[in-house]
Parts: sequence; structure tokens; C-alpha cells
Amino acid sequence: MTLTSELIALGQYLAGEFDNREQAIAEPTWYVHLHLWQRPVPVQLFPEPSLTLFAEQANILNLEHPYRPRIMQLRQLANGDGPPQLEVQYFMLKDPSQFRGAGRQPSLLKQLNPAQVELLPGCTLTVSPKRLTDGTYHFAASLPSGARCCFPYQGETRQVDLGFEASPTELFSFDKGIDPNTGKALWGAILGPFHFTKRQDFSGELVGLVR
Repeated sequence: MTLTSELIALGQYLAGEFDNREQAIAEPTWYVHLHLWQRPVPVQLFPEPSLTLFAEQANILNLEHPYRPRIMQLRQLANGDGPPQLEVQYFMLKDPSQFRGAGRQPSLLKQLNPAQVELLPGCTLTVSPKRLTDGTYHFAASLPSGARCCFPYQGETRQVDLGFEASPTELFSFDKGIDPNTGKALWGAILGPFHFTKRQDFSGELVGLVR
């Protein structure tokens, strides 16, 4: 299946280095100044046509210790006679330490292979594209109603509520950590999304595009 223009645009918009400097300065009580890297993976991890990103983030005061590493597979599914449905499927790394810092050192990602990633059940975002008058897109991605995105961490089950909105130069992240027992938000975008601005574009590194 040939990648649609919408999926290609989604990959291009998400691939980059971002930060929320302006938001952190305006509302330092509520928003930490973060750097976010979403780096194209330079090897094919999945058999179906798709685009793959490695993501991690770090506090501006501690850039040498990034956290929340994950793999994002951007894919499209047949949807009857309609346009393909866009999805973002999240995967975890079996050995995160091996790839820590790959957002700034992409050569580390050349070592990735399918055996080193593990599917995160329930962590699949449905993406809705909207074409704008200038020919660009606005993408909104969220978990389906009732979905529970959970993963093991230090012997405990952690739950996250994932979602984002993306345009060519901006990314709004709605990610929140959730108490799996009470449903209460514990960390992340509790008072509203993190507003990231793209500072460096990595779209030229995307693998799987027909150029």
C-alpha cells in the first residue's frame, strides 16, 4: 500500500526537536521547560508500509538524562471505500538504556531491530486529519473511548492517557499519567496541553518515503 499524503505529512510534522520555552516562561508554576525529540528510526522495524519515530524528552535543566523513550509507528488501515484510517501505535523498548539519548545521537538507532521492541496493547491513537486552506494539515490524535494504555514499570502497572494535535511547526501534547485504580491524573498535561514549537526539522531522515 502506498503511503497517503496525509500519513506522509503526519510523519513530517512529528519528526523534529521541539520545546515549550514560551509556555514555560509564561506559566512556570504549571509547565516545566521540556525538550522533546521525535527522531525517525533509520531501519525498517515493521513489515507493513509505515513511518517510525523514536521519541524521548528531557527537562531543560537535565538534558543529559532523557526519559519516556518510546517507539511510534505511524500507519494507515484500509477503511472500505473511504480514505485509509490513520493510526499511531506505541511500542516500548525492552532495554531502554541501550538507546537513551538517541534523540540527539541518532546513530544509536541503527542498532534497533524488531526483537528489541514490544507492542503496548491499548496504546493506539486514532488520527483525524483536516486539510487547511493553505494546503497544510491539522492532525488530532486520541485514544478510542474506553481504551486503557498501560505498561509495566519497576514492578508496577502504569497507565497513560495519550493524545496530541500537530501542525507543520507546532505540537500540542495531552499526555497524562493516570492512577489505574482511581482514574485520577497524576502528571503531565493536567491543566491543559504542553505547547511545543518545532526548533529543528528531522523530516529529511524519514525512512519509507518514495522520493
